[in-house]
Amino acid sequence: MRKTRLLWLMTLAALILSAAARPLRAQTPVQFKTSDGVTIYADYYPAKDSSQPMILLFHQAHSNRYEYSTIAPRLESLGFSCLATDQRFGGTMFGEDNETDAHMSKSAAQSHNVAGFEADLEAALAWAHAKDPRRKVILWGSSYSASLVFVIAARHPAEVAGVLAFSPGEYFPAQPTLVEDAAKKVRVPVFITSENSADAVANATKIFDAVASGNKVHYSAKYAVHGSSTLIADRNPKGAAVTWQVVMKFLTQFEK
Repeated sequence: MRKTRLLWLMTLAALILSAAARPLRAQTPVQFKTSDGVTIYADYYPAKDSSQPMILLFHQAHSNRYEYSTIAPRLESLGFSCLATDQRFGGTMFGEDNETDAHMSKSAAQSHNVAGFEADLEAALAWAHAKDPRRKVILWGSSYSASLVFVIAARHPAEVAGVLAFSPGEYFPAQPTLVEDAAKKVRVPVFITSENSADAVANATKIFDAVASGNKVHYSAKYAVHGSSTLIADRNPKGAAVTWQVVMKFLTQFEK
């Protein structure tokens, strides 16, 4: 009898923990076109009010918007509406398909198509501006998109309130100083972090040093992994919680 009761309690506890661990799924699927005709598939996570900037969440190479399936709900709970996109440089990371990649021509998906990559981010910014022209955005990038958010921020200073870059670098051989040159024009608050390999830290440091803003943070984590995955406990079990604390502290300046 006692063993049966104990087994029942353990099963109940497991069910409760499993439910709590599952991310909220309150997002709304949206679609919009890029300047070169690619359809972008995305999820919009609306916060309760629109007093704070909207955060545009861009994934790393060969990934998809599900990179943010646990991150976006947490940001939403802090009052930030979020748009998580499937960019054309996509794949099946996190066990999900990238719908944008699945529906477009192979020529548009080429890995050297930097203009196309920028078009994806530009289209997300245009969508956010159309949804609420008075509302600024925060650009959040992962790996290659962590580099391109500086390019977009430099190009749209009146629309961008801040930048978060997870593992940025000069990833585009045809334009070896693209990111550094853009960072020199970015004057909004900037947060940069990366995994702690020598190359990754050097890449992040070079871009950080170039940023024109006087309000910038370069966080060197003891435990970290590449890109925004550093905030996912399953990917970075020793460091995700601490990194979240630093990110949330940075975001408090945008809270109203």
